[in-house]
Amino acid sequence: MNGRDRNGRYEVKETLFPVSLFAVFLGVLFLMSGIHQGLVVLMNEMGWNQMIQTAVPMIYWAAVAVGLTFFTRKKIKSTYEEPLHMLAEATQQVSNGDFSVYVPTIHTADRLDYLDIMIMDFNKMVEELGSVETLKTDFVSNVSHEMKTPIAVIKNYAELLRNGKAADEEKREYAKNIEEAAERLSGLITDILRLNKLENQRIDPEIEVYDLCGQLEECILNYEEMWDEKHLDLEADIMEGAFVRADRSLMEVVWNNLLSNAIKFTDPGGNVAIRQKISEEYVEVEVSDSGCGMSKESIRHIFDKFYQGDTSHSKEGNGLGLALVKRILILMNGEISVVSREGQGSTFTVRIPKQRKQIGG
Repeated sequence: MNGRDRNGRYEVKETLFPVSLFAVFLGVLFLMSGIHQGLVVLMNEMGWNQMIQTAVPMIYWAAVAVGLTFFTRKKIKSTYEEPLHMLAEATQQVSNGDFSVYVPTIHTADRLDYLDIMIMDFNKMVEELGSVETLKTDFVSNVSHEMKTPIAVIKNYAELLRNGKAADEEKREYAKNIEEAAERLSGLITDILRLNKLENQRIDPEIEVYDLCGQLEECILNYEEMWDEKHLDLEADIMEGAFVRADRSLMEVVWNNLLSNAIKFTDPGGNVAIRQKISEEYVEVEVSDSGCGMSKESIRHIFDKFYQGDTSHSKEGNGLGLALVKRILILMNGEISVVSREGQGSTFTVRIPKQRKQIGG
Protein backbone atom coordinates (compact mmCIF):
# COMPACT_ATOMS: atom_id res chain seq x y z
CA MET A 1 0.00 0.00 0.00
CA ASN A 2 1.22 3.52 -0.74
CA GLY A 3 -1.27 5.31 1.51
CA ARG A 4 -3.06 7.17 -1.32
CA ASP A 5 -6.68 7.15 -2.39
CA ARG A 6 -7.98 7.03 -5.97
CA ASN A 7 -7.42 10.78 -6.37
CA GLY A 8 -3.77 10.49 -5.39
CA ARG A 9 -4.29 12.08 -1.97
CA TYR A 10 -2.82 10.62 1.18
CA GLU A 11 -5.21 8.67 3.41
CA VAL A 12 -4.85 10.37 6.78
CA LYS A 13 -5.96 9.04 10.16
CA GLU A 14 -8.39 11.48 11.75
CA THR A 15 -7.02 11.10 15.30
CA LEU A 16 -3.73 10.29 16.97
CA PHE A 17 -5.56 8.33 19.67
CA PRO A 18 -7.96 5.91 17.96
CA VAL A 19 -10.87 4.15 19.65
CA SER A 20 -8.85 0.91 19.62
CA LEU A 21 -6.37 2.47 22.06
CA PHE A 22 -9.14 3.25 24.56
CA ALA A 23 -10.49 -0.26 24.04
CA VAL A 24 -7.08 -1.56 25.17
CA PHE A 25 -7.29 0.60 28.32
CA LEU A 26 -10.81 -0.66 29.02
CA GLY A 27 -9.79 -4.28 28.49
CA VAL A 28 -6.77 -3.93 30.78
CA LEU A 29 -8.89 -2.38 33.54
CA PHE A 30 -11.48 -5.16 33.26
CA LEU A 31 -8.70 -7.74 33.47
CA MET A 32 -7.11 -6.01 36.45
CA SER A 33 -10.46 -5.81 38.24
CA GLY A 34 -10.92 -9.55 37.65
CA ILE A 35 -7.48 -10.27 39.10
CA HIS A 36 -8.36 -8.02 42.06
CA GLN A 37 -11.49 -10.05 42.72
CA GLY A 38 -9.45 -13.25 42.53
CA LEU A 39 -6.97 -11.88 45.09
CA VAL A 40 -9.80 -11.02 47.48
CA VAL A 41 -11.25 -14.53 47.22
CA LEU A 42 -7.80 -16.10 47.67
CA MET A 43 -7.01 -14.04 50.79
CA ASN A 44 -10.38 -14.91 52.35
CA GLU A 45 -9.84 -18.64 51.76
CA MET A 46 -6.33 -18.48 53.22
CA GLY A 47 -7.61 -16.60 56.27
CA TRP A 48 -5.17 -13.65 56.07
CA ASN A 49 -5.69 -10.96 58.68
CA GLN A 50 -7.60 -7.78 57.94
CA MET A 51 -4.55 -5.53 57.61
CA ILE A 52 -2.95 -7.68 54.89
CA GLN A 53 -6.24 -7.99 53.03
CA THR A 54 -6.43 -4.17 52.99
CA ALA A 55 -2.78 -3.57 52.04
CA VAL A 56 -2.52 -6.08 49.17
CA PRO A 57 -5.30 -4.53 47.00
CA MET A 58 -3.86 -1.05 47.64
CA ILE A 59 -0.38 -2.16 46.51
CA TYR A 60 -1.89 -4.04 43.58
CA TRP A 61 -3.89 -1.04 42.30
CA ALA A 62 -0.95 1.29 42.90
CA ALA A 63 1.13 -0.97 40.61
CA VAL A 64 -1.67 -0.97 38.02
CA ALA A 65 -1.95 2.86 38.19
CA VAL A 66 1.83 3.29 37.82
CA GLY A 67 1.90 0.92 34.85
CA LEU A 68 -0.96 2.70 33.07
CA THR A 69 0.57 6.11 33.85
CA PHE A 70 3.95 5.12 32.37
CA PHE A 71 2.23 3.61 29.32
CA THR A 72 0.15 6.77 28.76
CA ARG A 73 3.20 8.97 29.29
CA LYS A 74 5.20 6.98 26.76
CA LYS A 75 2.35 7.13 24.26
CA ILE A 76 2.00 10.92 24.61
CA LYS A 77 5.78 11.38 24.35
CA SER A 78 6.12 9.31 21.16
CA THR A 79 2.93 10.68 19.61
CA TYR A 80 3.22 14.38 20.45
CA GLU A 81 6.31 15.54 22.28
CA GLU A 82 9.12 13.97 20.23
CA PRO A 83 7.71 15.08 16.83
CA LEU A 84 6.99 18.58 18.14
CA HIS A 85 10.50 18.84 19.62
CA MET A 86 11.94 17.81 16.24
CA LEU A 87 9.80 20.44 14.52
CA ALA A 88 10.87 23.09 17.05
CA GLU A 89 14.57 22.30 16.51
CA ALA A 90 14.12 22.26 12.74
CA THR A 91 12.26 25.58 12.85
CA GLN A 92 15.12 27.12 14.81
CA GLN A 93 17.63 25.86 12.25
CA VAL A 94 15.56 27.34 9.42
CA SER A 95 15.33 30.68 11.24
CA ASN A 96 19.14 30.65 11.38
CA GLY A 97 19.31 30.23 7.60
CA ASP A 98 19.79 26.46 7.32
CA PHE A 99 17.44 25.23 4.57
CA SER A 100 18.90 21.72 4.40
CA VAL A 101 16.66 20.64 7.30
CA TYR A 102 14.52 17.54 6.89
CA VAL A 103 12.16 16.14 9.52
CA PRO A 104 11.19 12.46 9.04
CA THR A 105 7.55 11.47 9.39
CA ILE A 106 6.53 9.39 12.38
CA HIS A 107 4.68 6.72 10.44
CA THR A 108 4.98 5.01 7.09
CA ALA A 109 2.96 6.17 4.08
CA ASP A 110 0.11 3.74 4.76
CA ARG A 111 -0.35 4.90 8.38
CA LEU A 112 -0.07 8.68 8.14
CA ASP A 113 -1.85 10.96 10.58
CA TYR A 114 -2.35 14.72 10.43
CA LEU A 115 0.89 15.35 12.38
CA ASP A 116 2.76 13.45 9.64
CA ILE A 117 1.04 15.65 7.05
CA MET A 118 2.10 18.75 8.98
CA ILE A 119 5.70 17.50 8.98
CA MET A 120 5.53 16.81 5.23
CA ASP A 121 4.16 20.31 4.61
CA PHE A 122 6.97 21.74 6.77
CA ASN A 123 9.58 19.88 4.72
CA LYS A 124 8.00 21.16 1.52
CA MET A 125 7.97 24.71 2.87
CA VAL A 126 11.66 24.50 3.81
CA GLU A 127 12.48 23.16 0.36
CA GLU A 128 10.63 26.09 -1.23
CA LEU A 129 12.38 28.57 1.06
CA GLY A 130 15.71 27.06 0.06
CA SER A 131 14.80 27.50 -3.60
CA VAL A 132 13.81 31.13 -2.98
CA GLU A 133 17.11 31.77 -1.19
CA THR A 134 19.00 30.22 -4.10
CA LEU A 135 17.04 32.35 -6.57
CA LYS A 136 17.77 35.44 -4.47
CA THR A 137 21.49 34.70 -4.53
CA ASP A 138 21.38 33.97 -8.26
CA PHE A 139 19.40 37.16 -8.81
CA VAL A 140 22.04 39.34 -7.15
CA SER A 141 24.78 37.53 -9.04
CA ASN A 142 22.98 37.87 -12.36
CA VAL A 143 22.16 41.54 -11.83
CA SER A 144 25.81 42.24 -11.11
CA HIS A 145 26.87 40.33 -14.22
CA GLU A 146 24.28 41.96 -16.48
CA MET A 147 25.27 45.44 -15.29
CA LYS A 148 28.99 44.85 -15.67
CA THR A 149 28.76 44.16 -19.41
CA PRO A 150 27.22 47.47 -20.59
CA ILE A 151 29.25 49.42 -18.03
CA ALA A 152 32.44 47.87 -19.40
CA VAL A 153 31.37 48.75 -22.96
CA ILE A 154 30.67 52.36 -21.99
CA LYS A 155 33.99 52.62 -20.13
CA ASN A 156 36.07 51.15 -22.97
CA TYR A 157 34.57 53.33 -25.71
CA ALA A 158 34.71 56.41 -23.51
CA GLU A 159 38.45 55.83 -23.05
CA LEU A 160 38.88 55.49 -26.81
CA LEU A 161 37.05 58.78 -27.35
CA ARG A 162 39.11 60.50 -24.67
CA ASN A 163 42.34 59.56 -26.45
CA GLY A 164 41.18 61.69 -29.37
CA LYS A 165 43.01 59.58 -31.96
CA ALA A 166 39.95 58.10 -33.63
CA ALA A 167 38.63 59.33 -36.97
CA ASP A 168 35.21 60.98 -37.19
CA GLU A 169 33.58 57.80 -38.48
CA GLU A 170 35.08 55.77 -35.62
CA LYS A 171 33.93 58.37 -33.11
CA ARG A 172 30.38 58.09 -34.40
CA GLU A 173 30.61 54.29 -34.12
CA TYR A 174 31.95 54.56 -30.55
CA ALA A 175 29.18 56.97 -29.60
CA LYS A 176 26.58 54.61 -31.09
CA ASN A 177 27.96 51.67 -29.08
CA ILE A 178 27.93 53.77 -25.91
CA GLU A 179 24.34 54.77 -26.58
CA GLU A 180 23.28 51.15 -27.15
CA ALA A 181 25.03 50.00 -23.96
CA ALA A 182 23.40 52.82 -22.00
CA GLU A 183 19.98 51.86 -23.39
CA ARG A 184 20.56 48.25 -22.44
CA LEU A 185 21.58 49.25 -18.91
CA SER A 186 18.57 51.56 -18.63
CA GLY A 187 16.26 48.80 -19.89
CA LEU A 188 17.71 46.35 -17.38
CA ILE A 189 17.17 48.72 -14.47
CA THR A 190 13.65 49.52 -15.65
CA ASP A 191 12.77 45.83 -15.94
CA ILE A 192 14.24 45.04 -12.51
CA LEU A 193 12.28 47.86 -10.85
CA ARG A 194 9.09 46.92 -12.68
CA LEU A 195 9.46 43.22 -11.81
CA ASN A 196 10.19 44.07 -8.17
CA LYS A 197 7.06 46.21 -7.97
CA LEU A 198 4.98 43.47 -9.57
CA GLU A 199 6.31 40.78 -7.24
CA ASN A 200 5.73 42.93 -4.17
CA GLN A 201 2.32 44.08 -5.44
CA ARG A 202 3.29 47.74 -5.35
CA ILE A 203 1.74 48.45 -8.75
CA ASP A 204 -1.90 49.48 -8.85
CA PRO A 205 -3.12 48.35 -12.28
CA GLU A 206 -5.17 50.87 -14.23
CA ILE A 207 -7.88 48.46 -15.22
CA GLU A 208 -10.02 49.36 -18.22
CA VAL A 209 -12.09 47.61 -20.85
CA TYR A 210 -10.58 47.79 -24.31
CA ASP A 211 -10.46 45.92 -27.61
CA LEU A 212 -7.39 43.69 -27.65
CA CYS A 213 -7.47 43.57 -31.46
CA GLY A 214 -6.36 47.18 -31.82
CA GLN A 215 -3.53 46.80 -29.31
CA LEU A 216 -2.17 43.70 -31.05
CA GLU A 217 -2.19 45.47 -34.41
CA GLU A 218 -0.28 48.45 -32.96
CA CYS A 219 2.35 46.19 -31.37
CA ILE A 220 2.81 44.27 -34.63
CA LEU A 221 3.32 47.49 -36.60
CA ASN A 222 5.97 48.61 -34.11
CA TYR A 223 8.15 45.71 -35.25
CA GLU A 224 7.63 46.24 -38.98
CA GLU A 225 11.24 47.30 -39.50
CA MET A 226 12.51 44.15 -37.77
CA TRP A 227 10.22 41.92 -39.87
CA ASP A 228 11.57 43.47 -43.05
CA GLU A 229 15.19 43.33 -41.90
CA LYS A 230 15.03 39.55 -41.36
CA HIS A 231 12.65 38.93 -44.30
CA LEU A 232 10.17 37.13 -42.07
CA ASP A 233 6.75 35.96 -43.21
CA LEU A 234 4.07 37.29 -40.89
CA GLU A 235 0.72 35.59 -40.40
CA ALA A 236 -1.82 37.58 -38.39
CA ASP A 237 -5.25 36.13 -37.67
CA ILE A 238 -6.97 38.60 -35.34
CA MET A 239 -10.66 38.81 -34.54
CA GLU A 240 -12.35 42.13 -33.89
CA GLY A 241 -14.40 42.79 -30.79
CA ALA A 242 -12.11 40.91 -28.40
CA PHE A 243 -12.81 42.99 -25.32
CA VAL A 244 -10.79 42.38 -22.17
CA ARG A 245 -10.62 44.03 -18.77
CA ALA A 246 -6.94 44.69 -18.03
CA ASP A 247 -4.20 47.29 -17.69
CA ARG A 248 -3.49 48.40 -21.26
CA SER A 249 0.12 49.51 -20.64
CA LEU A 250 1.07 46.32 -18.78
CA MET A 251 -0.47 44.13 -21.46
CA GLU A 252 1.55 46.03 -24.05
CA VAL A 253 4.67 44.83 -22.21
CA VAL A 254 3.40 41.25 -22.62
CA TRP A 255 2.87 41.51 -26.39
CA ASN A 256 6.12 43.39 -27.00
CA ASN A 257 8.12 40.74 -25.16
CA LEU A 258 6.50 37.83 -26.96
CA LEU A 259 6.79 39.46 -30.40
CA SER A 260 10.41 40.56 -29.91
CA ASN A 261 11.37 37.05 -28.74
CA ALA A 262 9.61 35.47 -31.73
CA ILE A 263 11.57 37.72 -34.10
CA LYS A 264 14.84 37.32 -32.23
CA PHE A 265 14.80 33.52 -32.21
CA THR A 266 13.59 33.07 -35.81
CA ASP A 267 16.22 32.80 -38.52
CA PRO A 268 16.02 35.11 -41.57
CA GLY A 269 13.38 33.90 -44.01
CA GLY A 270 11.37 32.14 -41.30
CA ASN A 271 7.82 32.84 -40.25
CA VAL A 272 5.99 34.20 -37.23
CA ALA A 273 2.26 33.84 -36.59
CA ILE A 274 -0.03 35.79 -34.27
CA ARG A 275 -3.43 34.20 -33.83
CA GLN A 276 -6.16 35.58 -31.62
CA LYS A 277 -9.47 33.88 -30.93
CA ILE A 278 -12.34 34.17 -28.50
CA SER A 279 -13.66 31.31 -26.40
CA GLU A 280 -16.52 31.27 -23.95
CA GLU A 281 -14.35 32.37 -21.03
CA TYR A 282 -11.14 33.76 -22.51
CA VAL A 283 -9.54 35.81 -25.23
CA GLU A 284 -6.68 33.60 -26.38
CA VAL A 285 -3.58 34.84 -28.20
CA GLU A 286 -0.95 32.56 -29.72
CA VAL A 287 2.48 33.81 -30.78
CA SER A 288 4.29 31.14 -32.82
CA ASP A 289 7.65 31.12 -34.55
CA SER A 290 9.67 28.73 -36.71
CA GLY A 291 12.84 29.38 -34.73
CA CYS A 292 15.28 27.22 -32.82
CA GLY A 293 12.77 25.96 -30.25
CA MET A 294 13.61 24.93 -26.71
CA SER A 295 14.67 21.85 -24.78
CA LYS A 296 12.49 20.43 -22.00
CA GLU A 297 14.91 21.87 -19.44
CA SER A 298 14.61 25.35 -20.98
CA ILE A 299 10.81 25.13 -20.96
CA ARG A 300 10.87 24.33 -17.23
CA HIS A 301 12.86 27.48 -16.45
CA ILE A 302 11.77 29.84 -19.22
CA PHE A 303 9.79 32.08 -16.85
CA ASP A 304 12.59 32.28 -14.25
CA LYS A 305 14.36 35.58 -13.79
CA PHE A 306 17.53 35.96 -15.86
CA TYR A 307 17.14 32.53 -17.43
CA GLN A 308 18.36 32.47 -21.03
CA GLY A 309 18.10 29.07 -22.66
CA ASP A 310 19.78 30.15 -25.92
CA THR A 311 23.02 31.83 -24.86
CA SER A 312 23.80 32.79 -28.47
CA HIS A 313 21.10 35.47 -28.18
CA SER A 314 21.87 36.51 -24.61
CA LYS A 315 23.46 39.77 -25.71
CA GLU A 316 20.08 40.85 -27.10
CA GLY A 317 18.21 40.60 -23.79
CA ASN A 318 18.57 40.37 -20.04
CA GLY A 319 16.44 37.32 -19.24
CA LEU A 320 13.74 39.32 -17.45
CA GLY A 321 11.19 39.63 -20.25
CA LEU A 322 9.27 36.40 -19.73
CA ALA A 323 9.47 36.71 -15.95
CA LEU A 324 7.75 40.09 -16.36
CA VAL A 325 5.16 38.57 -18.69
CA LYS A 326 4.34 35.86 -16.14
CA ARG A 327 3.92 38.32 -13.27
CA ILE A 328 1.76 40.69 -15.32
CA LEU A 329 -0.57 37.90 -16.41
CA ILE A 330 -0.93 36.67 -12.83
CA LEU A 331 -1.90 40.22 -11.88
CA MET A 332 -4.44 40.29 -14.73
CA ASN A 333 -5.91 36.89 -13.72
CA GLY A 334 -4.55 35.51 -16.97
CA GLU A 335 -2.23 32.64 -17.76
CA ILE A 336 0.51 31.70 -20.19
CA SER A 337 1.75 28.35 -21.48
CA VAL A 338 4.39 27.30 -23.97
CA VAL A 339 4.80 24.39 -26.38
CA SER A 340 8.17 23.99 -28.02
CA ARG A 341 10.44 21.42 -29.66
CA GLU A 342 14.09 21.90 -30.49
CA GLY A 343 14.56 22.90 -34.11
CA GLN A 344 10.80 23.25 -34.69
CA GLY A 345 9.95 26.57 -33.09
CA SER A 346 7.82 27.64 -30.14
CA THR A 347 4.24 28.67 -29.44
CA PHE A 348 3.33 30.86 -26.48
CA THR A 349 -0.37 30.93 -25.61
CA VAL A 350 -1.81 33.74 -23.49
CA ARG A 351 -5.33 33.57 -22.03
CA ILE A 352 -7.04 36.66 -20.65
CA PRO A 353 -10.53 36.55 -19.10
CA LYS A 354 -13.03 37.90 -21.62
CA GLN A 355 -15.10 40.98 -20.84
CA ARG A 356 -18.58 39.63 -21.46
CA LYS A 357 -20.23 42.96 -22.12
CA GLN A 358 -18.62 46.12 -23.40
CA ILE A 359 -19.15 48.97 -20.98
CA GLY A 360 -21.20 51.70 -22.56
CA GLY A 361 -21.94 49.43 -25.53
